[in-house]
Amino acid sequence: MKKQRILIISHGHPDISKGGAEIAAFNLFNEYKNRGIDTLFLARSEDTAHGGSIFSSRNASDQLLFHTAMHDWFNFRCVDARHITHDFAQLLESYKPTTVHFHHYAHMGLEMVCQVRHTCPEARILFTLHEYMAMCMNNGQMVKKGTNKLCYRAHPADCAKCLPDKSPGDFFLRERYIKSIFSLVDIFISPSQFLADRYIEWGIPKDKLIVIENGQPKAESTAERKPAAEQNDLIRFAFFGQINPFKGVDVMLEAFNSLPKRIIKRVHLDIHGANLDYQEENFKQRVLSLIDKLGNTVTLHGPYEPHEMPALLMQTDWVIVPSIWWENSPMVIQEAFNHGRPILCSDIGGMKEKVKDGVTGVHFRVGNPASLAQKITAISEESTCINKYTKNISPAFDVQSCANAHLGLE
Repeated sequence: MKKQRILIISHGHPDISKGGAEIAAFNLFNEYKNRGIDTLFLARSEDTAHGGSIFSSRNASDQLLFHTAMHDWFNFRCVDARHITHDFAQLLESYKPTTVHFHHYAHMGLEMVCQVRHTCPEARILFTLHEYMAMCMNNGQMVKKGTNKLCYRAHPADCAKCLPDKSPGDFFLRERYIKSIFSLVDIFISPSQFLADRYIEWGIPKDKLIVIENGQPKAESTAERKPAAEQNDLIRFAFFGQINPFKGVDVMLEAFNSLPKRIIKRVHLDIHGANLDYQEENFKQRVLSLIDKLGNTVTLHGPYEPHEMPALLMQTDWVIVPSIWWENSPMVIQEAFNHGRPILCSDIGGMKEKVKDGVTGVHFRVGNPASLAQKITAISEESTCINKYTKNISPAFDVQSCANAHLGLE
């Protein structure tokens, strides 16, 4: 029997880029390593390579950075074809993987899938879908550019209206090109049923797509915090994640700014988020202005490290996930559940799927500050509210079970 070798490919290393997809890929890599499986982690890096090589090591010899980029985001093509046809091909020839598991193609190029099939024709190709980039050129968010209205399906004519520098024909050919490469994949994996259904409707064969939730390391202990209502303390709400227009931070801040005075005295909002400084100036100033109006009711903490989550959640009563796009399987929901915290989230996509309204959390109308404010008010006025939810929360799908499910696809 051929020795098992697994190559996991991510568009970033979690040491450098702390997105959910990067962390999910790295969690799986570490679990394989813990089991003694020969596994290599390849992550794209925007830093310039040293010593003339397109690759460099990160932390250990089985963690490599791939120093490359894309010049054609419309078709996801690598900036230099030789990075894939020569350098990546040599890596494949040297490592000889039996399974190649893609967790993304952004920043690297879809041609990598073709190269795997060409260089390692017998290798199993797995592909985890983390968003809707193949369908949507607006950052894979499936929202209308400029208005942020939700898109319910991808269509070349609609896409051309959203991005008028391209024609419907361009989008038609783009779809054909991406689907031709996707046809080389053996199994697609979706962390949510919602995303799976979207891609099946788009054209991925149903029998080639399986739903497996991203695995979380088991929580060593549940972060205990006595409900605020029982200790005559502020009810603490918290946001965790990237601060950008799609994450709905401005919606959340508008909701807090509209709370009645009797409620604003009882609540506090902690924002643990990164990348506000990198956003467009209008959005950045809007967020800062809304924060300024709230005064001591809100604290902007900045970025955080994954290992800090248990301690941060211990100081939190409710986690807010106010995204205005569909989301797939927000890692913050799993992390909150791992530590017994209920979720207040938008009523669409993977958020609606993962959080059961009235059971493990509360839904509010997406993009609607008034709806969110109403839910915050109801939560704040019901003294035993949090207890109704915490008793229903179970630990998130763990990485050991996740690995078992993936290895079952071999």
